[in-house]
Amino acid sequence: MTWALTLRVALRALMRNKMRTCLTMLGIIIGVAAVISMLSIANGARANIEASIASMGTNCVHVFGGSKPKQGLRGGRGTGMQMKADDWRAVSRLPTVQEACPVVSGPCQLVFGSANWGTNYTGTTPNFLVIRSWPVERGRFFTEAEVRSGAHVVVMGTEVAKKLFGASDPIDKVIRVANFPMVVIGLMGEKGETGWGMQRDDVIILPYTTAQRKLKGNQWINSISASARRADQVAALEEQVINLLKERYRVRAEDEDAFYAFNQAEATKQANESTQVFSVLLGGVASVSLLVGGIGIMNIMLVSVTERIREIGVRMALGARGVDILGQFLVESVVLSLLGGAIGVLLGSGISVAVARMAHWPALISPSSVWLAFGFSAFIGIFFGFYPALQASKLDPIQCLRQE
Repeated sequence: MTWALTLRVALRALMRNKMRTCLTMLGIIIGVAAVISMLSIANGARANIEASIASMGTNCVHVFGGSKPKQGLRGGRGTGMQMKADDWRAVSRLPTVQEACPVVSGPCQLVFGSANWGTNYTGTTPNFLVIRSWPVERGRFFTEAEVRSGAHVVVMGTEVAKKLFGASDPIDKVIRVANFPMVVIGLMGEKGETGWGMQRDDVIILPYTTAQRKLKGNQWINSISASARRADQVAALEEQVINLLKERYRVRAEDEDAFYAFNQAEATKQANESTQVFSVLLGGVASVSLLVGGIGIMNIMLVSVTERIREIGVRMALGARGVDILGQFLVESVVLSLLGGAIGVLLGSGISVAVARMAHWPALISPSSVWLAFGFSAFIGIFFGFYPALQASKLDPIQCLRQE
């Protein structure tokens, strides 16, 4: 009995019970679709987080006063040093630094006419544009001269512009920032949300001197951002900045509560570790569906063997060998799993694209996940179909022909 004939007989047997065949495949379809969609969603989330981290700047190091946060908590309360603009200037003179800028930040309330909006401000210098790779879409950014004079000028994100001005042009309009009149001189390019749902365009940017004098009321800065000249210098730059600041404030080198820094590489690594655990968890849960589908195939094939005992006896009486019967039922189970796997691949891909569009991140359907799910479905067909096929091949033809 050739394999082509065996396949034809198996397909004919499956088509005799279309509803049962479809319901049996449903377990495999759901399992494969779940594996592909879950892994794709995890990959898309990781790519979105990496893009968000990369948008914070290239080869950047961000330095803060205090100890490094661990598991959402920040230790060393009260021991962190408060930095000044002179610290930023000292950092900018390091040989590995390409650009550096101070950052003064906090919440503020904006008013324009009858519109009122609460947002966050970032006080900095023109170097901020280079470090964060964030271009101005309309208007202009403030100059070094405006930083030195503490000019009342702001550049706003697109989200703030929508809330205050709607479809109107915000350039050259006067708004009140914490009751201080300031002129809108520019509109930043749209950045969108971060991977963790924070809106990056909901911010205004102004000279750090203005933020210190009018909004903060002191001479401290919240952090220093610096970019390395080369990607391989980021780790060295981080260490140099921390050592420089400890030296300036006469802090012991082993004191970890004075300053801390993080860079994009570290943030990307942490994000990848988190999403990898997420991917394994989702993939494991989805794989259970495939296992359940395999059990369904075994159950249906055992029922099929019981229903077709007389047919098996007739085939054996006409010369079919045990291996032929084994091959026939094994082919049926493999066809069930492969057809279910193919439909599951299409369904999982569709779900992945739909979720990616709703979440506004890329749909990353890796070929490895498709082959893994499809190959696993084929393995399930062979593994769970082998026992019923083996039972069918061992039947006694005389006993089968006596079966009513």
